[in-house]
Amino acid sequence: MQVEYYKEYSHCLQRDMEFKVYGHAGKPVLVFPPGDGRFWHYEFHGMVDICKPYIDEGRIQLFCVDGIDWESWTNKDGHPYDRIRRHEAWFNYVVEEFIPRIKEISWYANGENDLGLLATGCSMGAFYSALFFFRRPDLIDSVIALSGVYRSQFFLGDYMDDVVYWNSVLDFLPNVGESDYLEQMRQARLVFCVGQGAWEDPMIEDTRALQKVLEQKHIPAFVDFWGKDVNHDWPWWYVQLPYFLDKVLA
Repeated sequence: MQVEYYKEYSHCLQRDMEFKVYGHAGKPVLVFPPGDGRFWHYEFHGMVDICKPYIDEGRIQLFCVDGIDWESWTNKDGHPYDRIRRHEAWFNYVVEEFIPRIKEISWYANGENDLGLLATGCSMGAFYSALFFFRRPDLIDSVIALSGVYRSQFFLGDYMDDVVYWNSVLDFLPNVGESDYLEQMRQARLVFCVGQGAWEDPMIEDTRALQKVLEQKHIPAFVDFWGKDVNHDWPWWYVQLPYFLDKVLA
């Protein structure tokens, strides 16, 4: 497996940011880390090994972005106003700097062909996969979100302002009207999965709420609720990701 490490300066965050790329070709996959996670967590938790058959066959190329959750969503000592603006700076980093790098690397890796972009992640990574897609469906054409929450209240409580609003899918998505923006969402391949076992209750609630909004907006998606033995943990995500990759890549 080809593995490359990068450390590049971010103007949005005004510091160096790191990322790793796994694979030589295939559909680019933007991998968001779990809560408080780093760019190396996907590999650390064994998910890169789970993806190895797809990587070795040149079907996917993983791009693992670095996170800063401890400065934003999980920074309990900070004021929500400051925390959400730090997150927004990171959002801008991903959109304005990281995704263009994905496109550049993938373009050359795939013989100067644009293969689109799949976003995926587990837990907090699922939250981000949904958020980035629904805010920027022009940049992402596929999502596999495993065990996510989809509203800001889980992290910020009742605090709300315009920046929080646009980072809370279950707040802004219901208000999206008919537009090219909405039509782009309808053209994507979307998976939202959650187990019904231990530690999944908030994720079940948000996934059901998201399913309802998607149905109201006529956005096709595979929303899947796995069994009561399926916990919020890596062993089940090891099973779910290949299962859904086969469907999304078909």
